[in-house]
Amino acid sequence: MPEVLEEVKCVLLDIEGTVCPISFVKDTLFPYALNALPHVLAEQWSSPDFVPYRDAFPAEARRSPEAFEAHVQDLTRRDVKIAYLKELQGYLWQTGYSTGAYSTPLFDDVVPQLKHWHASSVQLAIYSSGSVFAQKLLFAHVKGHGDLTALITDWFDTANAGPKTEEGSYRRIAMALDLQCNNVLFLSDNVRETEAALAAGMKAIVVERPGNAPLSDADKKNFEVVDSLHEISFATENKIDARFWKR
Repeated sequence: MPEVLEEVKCVLLDIEGTVCPISFVKDTLFPYALNALPHVLAEQWSSPDFVPYRDAFPAEARRSPEAFEAHVQDLTRRDVKIAYLKELQGYLWQTGYSTGAYSTPLFDDVVPQLKHWHASSVQLAIYSSGSVFAQKLLFAHVKGHGDLTALITDWFDTANAGPKTEEGSYRRIAMALDLQCNNVLFLSDNVRETEAALAAGMKAIVVERPGNAPLSDADKKNFEVVDSLHEISFATENKIDARFWKR
């Protein structure tokens, strides 16, 4: 039997493949950014609004709009999770959201469970490789629900917390939340991220969703796995059901 656990005070959520289908990011958001980029470079290369995003890129990418675009295409193709690209993507996605070109599809279990946790006085926070700006855009334009940002109290990305596969990033997040690591439950589709969170002392569960990379038999043995947030239930005193903790 697992040991008696302290109260979970915060649920820390990944986005892509955990609360939102990977296909939305890969098939909608990434192509939209690449399609919008040439116009932005032609019209805004020296504009005060765009310059901070431009100047965050390496010097060789800033030699010309053409070099900049080629660098963005290369990073996007390889899905490189680097802060300056993620900040730019958020800037480019803003127009698509505001014009209604797309809205965020969340898995069916996500909104009811987030609202339930929020109503139960459990803090909700996001940790994604996408920029904080992009995270807030995503939750401000949820299909069928509108703006859900009020449910989220804290936002973390690789710029303010660090890489998602490093143990220290989760310690920094707990410190920013003013919580002990074992008061935080991290949910992610990525086993390396889950492993890092566990190593930091957080509780962590792998979320298995349609369209995600298949989990190996070893992963299923070594980590707690759910395919719906509804499987994570609260016992008395706002504690997460103990059956989900790794022995």
